[in-house]
Amino acid sequence: MRGAKSAKWVAIAAVVALGATACGGGGGKGSDSKAAIDPNGKFSIEVGEPQNPLQPANTMESNGSIVTRAIFTGLVDYDSTGKIVYMNAQSVDSKDSKTYTVKLKPGWKFHDGTPVTAESYVKAWNWAANPKNKQTNSAWFADIQGYDDVAPAKGSPKADTMSGLKVVDDNTFTITLSKPIPYFIYKLGYEVFDPLPESFYKDPKAAGQHPIGNGPYKFVSWQHNKQIEVARYDDYQGPNKAKNGGVIFKNYTSLETAYEDLKSGNVDVLRQIAPKDLPVYKQDLGDRAVDQAYSAIQTIAPAFYTKQWKNINPKVLQGLSMAIDRDTITKTVLQGTREPATGWVAKGVLGYQPDAAGDVVKYDPAKAKQLIKDGGGVPGNAITIQYNADGGHKEWVEAVCNSITKAVGVKCAGDSKPDFQADLNARDAHQVKSMYRSGWVLDYPFNANFLRDLFGSKSDGNQSGFANANIDKEIAAADSAKTLDDSMKQYQAIEKELVNYMPSIPLWYYKVNAGFSEKVTGVKYAQNGDPILTGVQVKK
Repeated sequence: MRGAKSAKWVAIAAVVALGATACGGGGGKGSDSKAAIDPNGKFSIEVGEPQNPLQPANTMESNGSIVTRAIFTGLVDYDSTGKIVYMNAQSVDSKDSKTYTVKLKPGWKFHDGTPVTAESYVKAWNWAANPKNKQTNSAWFADIQGYDDVAPAKGSPKADTMSGLKVVDDNTFTITLSKPIPYFIYKLGYEVFDPLPESFYKDPKAAGQHPIGNGPYKFVSWQHNKQIEVARYDDYQGPNKAKNGGVIFKNYTSLETAYEDLKSGNVDVLRQIAPKDLPVYKQDLGDRAVDQAYSAIQTIAPAFYTKQWKNINPKVLQGLSMAIDRDTITKTVLQGTREPATGWVAKGVLGYQPDAAGDVVKYDPAKAKQLIKDGGGVPGNAITIQYNADGGHKEWVEAVCNSITKAVGVKCAGDSKPDFQADLNARDAHQVKSMYRSGWVLDYPFNANFLRDLFGSKSDGNQSGFANANIDKEIAAADSAKTLDDSMKQYQAIEKELVNYMPSIPLWYYKVNAGFSEKVTGVKYAQNGDPILTGVQVKK
């Protein structure tokens, strides 16, 4: 959310993000061994319009991420168990969790035929970290020594490049962090750390509209608000070569329309089914229906920069949380396709713990009223929840509002934005009026991604304005732990403390409720909820 975008912001009532790899865990019954396959056949998938140009460090939402992950391949990825899988990297080694030596697999090329070298990574990271280039995810490089000289919190930059990045030879470079981070190799799987070709720097703006990557697919065209097309890159050197001829990312502003198109054969793969179609999609699609868990969470975040929430007593937010009947909403409105959340870290992530939030996520109208009263009440006795209308959120937002109003008498209404792009733009511009729905999918399978990357005061994924000096201090300590296990445990302790601050209200864990057409087979979904594009096969 993405973020984290930092991690990946989730556009739809169930998500997308870390897509085109062969590493993800499987879901769906997409195999048809008897079907004749067209290895050059293309298939289509439902998406929305990306918020930003297709630059690896400028994507913090699922519509753009699924495309950039198809076009670019980074150093590492993860399998369905969270184990590191080397992609463009041959090895990433460190003896002290502070200095990392990266060796690349030789022979990789960008889609323009130029070689992928150590310089391709180092130069790309330095460019993205530089504030004048206005990359959404620039703070992801803050761990690297010299970042503060390139992007100081105050004053003018003292350098154009980070001192912690050194090219050793064409296939080797070193990363020196400002302090040890035992899980840093996990972060390298996020697309912000992808390489860029030399041609990018001649016109970065144009490159964002016509990207040249090193991934399994090469860019073909982008018809804004209509579709993006990519084609298989036959010289790709990675382990996840495409089993199809390419992908057409079709833009939809309504999941209901996308589902009708799926049934009529006008789109081949969906990432999510609209709430109104959940009761019937399994019957409609049969063994082409998908229902599986993945590592993402839905929350409601207050806009702490607003007058309403700026100095709010956390008891008020605890009360609002306890006014939400998660069990009933997930079973009825969401047709059992979500599981009530018990904390802030998604399932399937290293460090997940089953009861981090305690009682504040349990429905109790009497306690909810008392907490809100003890906290001084909801300013104005009314809230709104911003959401994107193209993501299938209207029904559950209305249900949450009805639950809150019935339980504690606080007026509540949805604040609809036409699409995910407009929703994100309002968040980025700090124009949220009260609260907003916030969906987050893993960028890397470690609990820090759902805590540091969302609630650290300087994190790119922190769009709410939440800031707490104590949490920042504990995050820094967890990042400096001696071992991966120690870091994980310290982040678990941080998660349990969040109930005292309520940076957001956890709602439920996501599931992939999706489907695919009769035209394709081999459709599986990864731990991040994305279809594994490279594994899809097109029938003749």
